[in-house]
Amino acid sequence: MSAAVQEMSAGASAAERLADFARVTTDDVDEAAEQIGRIFCPHDLAPVRPRAAGFSARHNCAAFPGFSINYVAYGGSVGIDPGCLERFFLVQVPLSGGAHIRAGAREFEASPGRTASLLSPTIPTRMMWSDCAQAILLLDRRMVEQRAAALAGRAAGPVEFDPAIDLDTPAGRSLQASLAELMLLAERLGPSGRLSPLAMADWREALLDLLLNGQRHDQSDAIRTFSGQAERLPRALRAARDHLQDNAGEPLDLAQLACASGIGIRALQLGFRRHFGLSISEMLLDMRLASLQARLAQAAPDASITEIAFDLGFTHLGRMAGAYREKFGETPSATLRRRMS
Repeated sequence: MSAAVQEMSAGASAAERLADFARVTTDDVDEAAEQIGRIFCPHDLAPVRPRAAGFSARHNCAAFPGFSINYVAYGGSVGIDPGCLERFFLVQVPLSGGAHIRAGAREFEASPGRTASLLSPTIPTRMMWSDCAQAILLLDRRMVEQRAAALAGRAAGPVEFDPAIDLDTPAGRSLQASLAELMLLAERLGPSGRLSPLAMADWREALLDLLLNGQRHDQSDAIRTFSGQAERLPRALRAARDHLQDNAGEPLDLAQLACASGIGIRALQLGFRRHFGLSISEMLLDMRLASLQARLAQAAPDASITEIAFDLGFTHLGRMAGAYREKFGETPSATLRRRMS
């Protein structure tokens, strides 16, 4: 267990986290629902016992572009019904107490060191927290869906995760450790501190990787297939895809691609359609669009979209912009503006 995880877990029942980032402190149910609803989303909040039994609510939030790390604690047993989250994904790691989670048709218990939850914006959710405090990572829905689209070679669309995270698996431990480190970093920076653009980009990339490549979701198989990791993918197609990726900025040369894979051009074309569901040129376009989206998400404020596009092998900016918007649901300039904001 990392030092950050130990610090996040040790004495959790008494230790409030992100105390300098306080947003909500109240023992009034209506006030808690209204104020926390402004930060997350509108939701129904109902204590199981009367207010005199010890209801309290605390929400501390350190926000970064595209994501936030939060400490949320409720005293007593409370029912929380947000319905569909709509705008974001939530990773909830219990620090003390416990929570019963119902996400779609799945029901399970979340508890410290054993099980966390991952709530998707399109799956209706209901929860019962019992004297529970949780570290919560919020990630912007569009950011996650755009990255999933880039990894899977598909147009951007809803991504739905398995809502239960086993914290005793390598992927679960890695995710918990990263949230603990992010929380500790926020506390050390304080409300007036700022991460450098490079550090911010590194954190976004790390969090997206931990979710999309570490946790199970409905795009997992498509990502594995498109990345050439699926066991059923023939070696020749894996070699061709790797060659295409390594030379994505160069003009497409089918003869060189066939030579690199060891099979003929026609066999390659049929193989790409059968195993990837894309033509070779469509996959190359997806690779370039994914690279463009990643570059823009980390670009400096004075970056030139045109220069980045040409560097990645695009020669027709109008077609590039149209394909980018179809895949990611926004223009390249909109991605860059969100990065700069």
